[in-house]
Amino acid sequence: MTFSILGRCARTGMFGLVVTTSSPAVGSRCGYVAAGVGAALTQNRTDPRLGPLAIDLLKRDYTAKQAIAAIVAATPYHRWRQLACIDRLGETAAFTGASVKPEHNEAHGLNCVSIANIVRSTEVPEAMVRAFENDQSAPLPIRLLEALEAGERAGSEFVPLVSAALLVSHEHAFPYVDLRVDSDAQPIARLRALWQEYQPMADLYVTRAIDPDSL
Repeated sequence: MTFSILGRCARTGMFGLVVTTSSPAVGSRCGYVAAGVGAALTQNRTDPRLGPLAIDLLKRDYTAKQAIAAIVAATPYHRWRQLACIDRLGETAAFTGASVKPEHNEAHGLNCVSIANIVRSTEVPEAMVRAFENDQSAPLPIRLLEALEAGERAGSEFVPLVSAALLVSHEHAFPYVDLRVDSDAQPIARLRALWQEYQPMADLYVTRAIDPDSL
């Protein structure tokens, strides 16, 4: 009961993701990003250990496809998992186990991959990819949010969404953006509102961390 997308900005080198679901705290369980390395998603009967494992493999110069293949081979309950990965070059991979309930699907695009499970339409990932690719000059957080909104319009889930998260990395070990919504009747709309509130401060928070004397 989750839909999501990983994306890379070829212009800035940022990596990021958005994810939403009908259970609480999706932002704490499903998405993982590392600056200059890539990003990963783990969902459906989620095993939060698999996201950090994917990031570790990417740091060892595994491609996205190699990382997903290695995780599936080493995971005893992989039939319950849905996974996605994007590497430093923007190459993507995804996996959906045999026990993941329909409707489910995956879609790959330019510097992005979307996965979804237990949604109303198999078109959800394709809609998200199209939205992400639509304006490649836009800031990565905006492209990700527009993809999430497109997934909602394309079908969303069978039950109401309650949580959503936006996670973006840039040049540092800490996230450029890490915003989460929980227990909200409109988590996607609230996530966009949070980004609009946070965006004017995003670069300032980075400067405060790395060069506070300049302020």
